[in-house]
Amino acid sequence: MEITSKFALLALAGAVSISALATRAIAQKSESAGIVTESFAEAASPNDAAAAETSTTPAPQNTGTDPADVWHFSVTPYLWFAGIHGTLGANGHDVSLHAGFSDIFNYLNIGLMGAAEPRYKKFGAPVDFLWMKLSDDKGLPFERGPSSIKAEINQTMLAPKVAYRLVDGEMVKVDANFGIRYFHLGATLNFVGTGPQPSFYQSANWVDYISGARIVGQLSPKILITVFGDVGAGGADLDYQVAGVLGYKLKPSITLQTGWRYLDVSYRPRSTFIYDTASTGLIMGATFHVK
Repeated sequence: MEITSKFALLALAGAVSISALATRAIAQKSESAGIVTESFAEAASPNDAAAAETSTTPAPQNTGTDPADVWHFSVTPYLWFAGIHGTLGANGHDVSLHAGFSDIFNYLNIGLMGAAEPRYKKFGAPVDFLWMKLSDDKGLPFERGPSSIKAEINQTMLAPKVAYRLVDGEMVKVDANFGIRYFHLGATLNFVGTGPQPSFYQSANWVDYISGARIVGQLSPKILITVFGDVGAGGADLDYQVAGVLGYKLKPSITLQTGWRYLDVSYRPRSTFIYDTASTGLIMGATFHVK
């Protein structure tokens, strides 16, 4: 009985030891499995995966070109249906002049009018050009000598400027400009008749320094209004112009324009040539945005 009791105690102690070892082993196995599971979960974390993808994938680069960093160029052929009023004089004689556009158009032989402007960022270089050749024939009531006289007038105006954009908004743009306006006027009188006949020519050339501004307002996606003007002096006592133009965007690269222009020039030098006139009338044209 005593031997049986000792054996039972030894068996119980062994069972407890084995149970403790088994419990410890299971705990260690579970702990190992938990560590493995946590490591896998951390490796498969969406945030870490996105971070890994971000670190390995290069950031996209903007390959587009900023429109403000390229050159823009526009060309505007136009017609100015202007009448002229004022005083013309030469060789100590002057005459009052009042001619509407219909009168000038009847005497017009050829003409060329246009404007152009290259622009980069806030800087521009607008140029305005006008050239006309007029002529008229008048009969003379002489029995001898020349039977008629032909008068030819050449008029050239060139106005290059430098412009700087003061306001560059989506609805309103304002440019200040400074430049010169060059004038050339030439008058030729040719007597026509039998035999050699006399011919007379006189001209005047001068330059005025001018400064002004241009305002462009966007009334709608397709309609805009432009107001510009300048004033100056130099060769002339006074030289100024104002104009208002309404534009319609036919295409992104083509804008039709119509408006009114007024130009006043008072040229009365110490010489005998006088050109003190005001030209005003309807102006029509189209602007082509080349780039």
